[in-house]
Amino acid sequence: MRLILVSAYFPPEVGSASHLYYELGSELVRRGHEVTILTGYPSYNIDRSSLPAAYRSGRWMKERVNGMDVIRIRTIGMPRQIPILRGLGQVTLAFALCLSGLFLTRGKYDIVLVYSPPLFLGWTALVLRRFKNAKAILNVQDLFPQSAIDLGVLRNSFLIRTFRRIEAYFYRVTNLVVVHSPGNKDHVLSCGGSDSRVSVIPNLVDTRSITPGERNNAFRTRYGINAGDYVVSFAGVIGLSQDIDTVIDAAKLLKRQSDIVFYIVGDGMEKPRLMSKAQGMVNVRFLPMLQKEEYIELLHASDICLATLRKEVKTPVVPSKIMSIMAAGRPLIAGLPLHGDAPKIVEAARCGICIEPENPEALAAAVQTIHANPQLAKEYSANGRQFVERNYSLEVCTTLFQQAFERVLTEDKRGQNT
Repeated sequence: MRLILVSAYFPPEVGSASHLYYELGSELVRRGHEVTILTGYPSYNIDRSSLPAAYRSGRWMKERVNGMDVIRIRTIGMPRQIPILRGLGQVTLAFALCLSGLFLTRGKYDIVLVYSPPLFLGWTALVLRRFKNAKAILNVQDLFPQSAIDLGVLRNSFLIRTFRRIEAYFYRVTNLVVVHSPGNKDHVLSCGGSDSRVSVIPNLVDTRSITPGERNNAFRTRYGINAGDYVVSFAGVIGLSQDIDTVIDAAKLLKRQSDIVFYIVGDGMEKPRLMSKAQGMVNVRFLPMLQKEEYIELLHASDICLATLRKEVKTPVVPSKIMSIMAAGRPLIAGLPLHGDAPKIVEAARCGICIEPENPEALAAAVQTIHANPQLAKEYSANGRQFVERNYSLEVCTTLFQQAFERVLTEDKRGQNT
């Protein structure tokens, strides 16, 4: 098959979208498919000072990455903290990726797989479907606009109605919608999607590159973490939805247990405020966003890993960090809305403790429970690794994507013959 994968982010950018499409695309190439990536120039979660010269100039570029043809186009950088400008930036990105797909690729393709959000990339999929004779598949990872409504970021009734209509339109007209959990499928169906054209494919993790490793490793040496320090880590985007206030408040409750140290690793619009809140706390330390290799080292160096969201997050999101934590064989504490899909996964895997969000007392108690029971921690670690190998490995999930692609193409051929 010839496939186009469209994503706002791609390595060297750090994040779930860039890692997902890099790993999926690489595995598809290994299986004999031709993969083209449409994306922008690196700008998100990167050290700009260390960017290669090729990324610093030009309006567009082509490169070969692990067997994939990567086409990058430069777009207008917009401040992420200003919603209107951020939305405008997403519209211009969708338009730019349309142009790059139309004029910088050759021939016909079988599948266009678009990562959403940004929601507007749905238009990119539809345009490329029309001119590249491909089937358009929308890979929905975050249920926008509902996620923004829940957090209070999106309040204007006109914009809410507009975005909901656009969302429903894409669910109706794309050839297939892929979501990462059953709860997300229910949302798509409630917005006008068709049951026969919505597939659940879990977020994948490369269990070959993320494996259990030594606790006292190079990461601890590099950042001066003593062998006796009991590390509780959160790693990822530090934004409105991640509920890091609760992590800091739990650290305050555990300040007398001097061996327990909380590491908050990543970047985002909330980080400056949170650093100010934690000022003077010796058991809370901040680190910048890490590249994948160092992130894996962090997981190994951690005694407990956290996945937290605010209670306002009512969409059934499953943070991809949960799969990485399980793959690394580390105990997990998930402070997430208990009605969502993520707690069901943690309970099924028996890889950690689920608590209600925004409850520092419950988080502190869960940390103490695992801290006081090394055998329980070992069981959580082993259970998580086994579960993710069976259900979320790169091999398993890529096969599910292949089956979805083949089904879409087969159904189209059947329709042409009737």
